[in-house]
Amino acid sequence: MDIADYKKNPKTAYLAGRFEAFTKKLIETEELVHEGGELGKIALEELSRLESERAVTLKEMETILAKGLSVKDEPRDLILEMRAGAGGAEASLFAATLADMYRRYAESQKWSFTVLDESKSELGGYKEATFEISGRGAYAALRNEAGVHRIQRVPATEKMGRIHTSTATVAVLPVREALDMKIPESEIEMEFSRSGGAGGQNVNKVETAVRIIHKPSGIAVRCTSERSQLKNRQKALEILKAKLRVLREEAEHGAESRERREQVGRGDRSEKIRTYNEIQDRVTDHRLKKSWHNIESIFQGNIGPILEEFRTEKA
Repeated sequence: MDIADYKKNPKTAYLAGRFEAFTKKLIETEELVHEGGELGKIALEELSRLESERAVTLKEMETILAKGLSVKDEPRDLILEMRAGAGGAEASLFAATLADMYRRYAESQKWSFTVLDESKSELGGYKEATFEISGRGAYAALRNEAGVHRIQRVPATEKMGRIHTSTATVAVLPVREALDMKIPESEIEMEFSRSGGAGGQNVNKVETAVRIIHKPSGIAVRCTSERSQLKNRQKALEILKAKLRVLREEAEHGAESRERREQVGRGDRSEKIRTYNEIQDRVTDHRLKKSWHNIESIFQGNIGPILEEFRTEKA
C-alpha cells in the first residue's frame, strides 16, 4: 500500500510511521507463523493483534485527511532562537555552529532562513540570535529541536588538549498565519535604536532596530533584520505574539510544559536533549536513545535522519 501522502502530511506523518512499523512487524510475524510449533501459535495470535492495530492506524489517517486537516493547517513558519549556555566563549561558538547547521538544512529543503536579530561574541559566536524559517513542513520538521544541546570537544583555543563541555539552548516558536491575538497598546513598551552590522550606511544612521517589551509577562523581543522601523516593528510584534501563544498553550498543558520551559531557560550541562561528541564522532539524542556518526556531515546540515526519527516515534 502506498502511504506517501500520509508521510508527507505533518498531521499524519507520525501515524504513517506507526503504519510502516506495524507492516514490518507483520512480515516478521508471518514468517514465525509459517515455522509452526508452539512459537507459531503465539505468533498467530500476535499477527491478529498487529493486523487490527494497523487497520486502526490506517483508519485514523483516513479520518484526519477526510476532515481536511492537511499541511495548510500546520504552522508554516517558525522562529528559531539560539542562546549560548554553559561554557563561556566556547558555548557561543557552539551556538553559531548549531545555527549554521539549521541554516544549511533549511537551504537543502528550499526554505527561507532570515536573521532577525543577533548578538555576537568577541570570537564570532552567538551570545544569542533569532531567526525566521519559512517553508512547507518547516515547523513540523524542526519542532522537536527545542531544548538544551551539549557539545564535547577540544576547542581550538585549548592548549592542553583538554575536552570541554558546553551547551546552547534552542527554542522553536510556531508562527501561525492571521494571528488573532490582540495586544493592547498599554501593555507594550517600544524602544528604537540603530542597527549594527551589515546592511549599508542607512542601517547605522537611522534608528531602525525595534525592541518591544510586553510589560505583563516581561518578554522582550528585538528585531533588526529590516531596513525600515515599521517592518521591524511588525516583525517584532509577530514574534511577541508567537511567544505569548506558546505561554498560553503551556499554561493549558500544566506542570509538564512549565518544567520543559524552565529547562530550556537554564541551559545547564546536565539538562540536555542531545549531545554532540566530536572526540567519538557521534551525535546522541537522549530522548530517542539513538546515536548517529559523522558529526562533521551533521554540522553541514545533514540532520534529516535525526529529524525523521521523530516523525515516526515522537510526533
